[in-house]
Amino acid sequence: MNLDFLKELGLKAQNEGTSTGLEASDSGTYIDSYSPVDGALIGSVSVTTRQEYDEVVAKAQNAFEQWRQIPAPRRGEIVRQYGDELRKYKDPLGRLVSYEMGKSLQEGWGEVQEMIDICDFAVGLSRQLYGLSMHSERPAHRMYEQWHPLGIVGVISAFNFPVAVWSWNAMIAMVCGDVCIWKPSEKVPLCAVACQNIFQKVLRDNNVPEGVSCIVAGDYKVGEFMTLDERIPLVSATGSVRMGRIVGATVAGRLGRSILELGGNNAIIVTPSADLDIVLTGAVFGAVGTAGQRCTTTRRLIVHESIFEEVKAKLAKAYQQLRIGNPLDPANHVGPLIDTGAVATYLEAIGKIKAEGGNFLVEGGRLEGPEYATGCYVRPCIAEVTPDIPMVQHETFAPILYIMPYRTIEEAIAIQNGVPQGLSSAIMTNNLREAERFLSVEGSDCGIANVNIGTSGAEIGGAFGGEKQTGGGRESGSDSWKAYMRRQTNTINYSTQLPLAQGIKFEL
Repeated sequence: MNLDFLKELGLKAQNEGTSTGLEASDSGTYIDSYSPVDGALIGSVSVTTRQEYDEVVAKAQNAFEQWRQIPAPRRGEIVRQYGDELRKYKDPLGRLVSYEMGKSLQEGWGEVQEMIDICDFAVGLSRQLYGLSMHSERPAHRMYEQWHPLGIVGVISAFNFPVAVWSWNAMIAMVCGDVCIWKPSEKVPLCAVACQNIFQKVLRDNNVPEGVSCIVAGDYKVGEFMTLDERIPLVSATGSVRMGRIVGATVAGRLGRSILELGGNNAIIVTPSADLDIVLTGAVFGAVGTAGQRCTTTRRLIVHESIFEEVKAKLAKAYQQLRIGNPLDPANHVGPLIDTGAVATYLEAIGKIKAEGGNFLVEGGRLEGPEYATGCYVRPCIAEVTPDIPMVQHETFAPILYIMPYRTIEEAIAIQNGVPQGLSSAIMTNNLREAERFLSVEGSDCGIANVNIGTSGAEIGGAFGGEKQTGGGRESGSDSWKAYMRRQTNTINYSTQLPLAQGIKFEL
């Protein structure tokens, strides 16, 4: 396989007898990154020791002292330059995302485009960090609010979006005046190194301290350094609900802040008036994109009983057309799961679904053959179930789609909301009343609610996040920037008197 894209990103192919480590870091212990595509060892990254971690934090603290003094529009200009560099490296970085993580090449390129988009968003935001002014009840007084940077923002990202989610946090945090320390997933460390290589050049060209953007590498133990560290006022973590409970409790225990983006158990409601061509595209991509390893993956299809059999037949036919294989081949729709551990979880879930009475409309299983030699390729499957079986309540990070019927829109919304997670949701309908009902206070309880588009794929202009066990955090667009700053209320007395609020009298 041609791995020239590694060299373009400042990485070196393992088959040349070299390894890739973090700049100025060599602990002697390494994370080996194997591609789920072909099983090859791509490279190795040095695991951050406690001493190295403390050095990184000290470097970030010093960088913050300088970075926060740079005017926000100037910080935005530096982020803009990073966006331009990402445009140059979109192809090789997208290929690395695809090769190291396993998602399709189209999705790899799309993830880098998300990074570019959030850089553009952050540039505009750098001139719009608005506070409020308000009238004081006291004469000759002025009141207003302003926003100041927090300091160091810790970002813990998951394997399924190895570059985009970091940028959602980091680009906004940086224009706000914060600096960032990033702990990428140990399953995809080279993507982080590549992003850092590109960004460090921009920082050097602008005479900005390298501590503005740092990486620490390792497993959950390195993440614990960050969550326990009172020098890091905000930790943004993406991952499982189990991980989020630990991070949230740990950070809250030291009265720090956290942004948690956790699991999703996302549903599409399909009504009798739905355009079934749109339904098929939205449901199939939502269910099999990234091999079912998105937090916004469509996991449940709730279909009106009058069209249930028709939708089942169309879905089964569409699944037969899926091409599964090397994700760097643009002809393929579905690549591998991240590793054999994920495959084991997928197979275990299928067994439980069958034991609980689920009937497989499209059978799943591990794929065999020379082209699937890594053991990470599986067949997307569809199970006809009732909404009360226990497995429907759980998120399985794999391409398993549940399909179930409903009778009334009220019942459909109740099924949609009847799971612990609350990230993304959708309704397919041409009935205005059904659409508005779904979006109303009586409708979807998720952070994202769509009409006539699927659950998967979000634009960076809107705040991204969910409710319930999804964590309640918001990243990316809208006013999510406020999470990365501290609010300060200021009152200025320009009179010669000192009147007290609420008319209190205090005389000496």
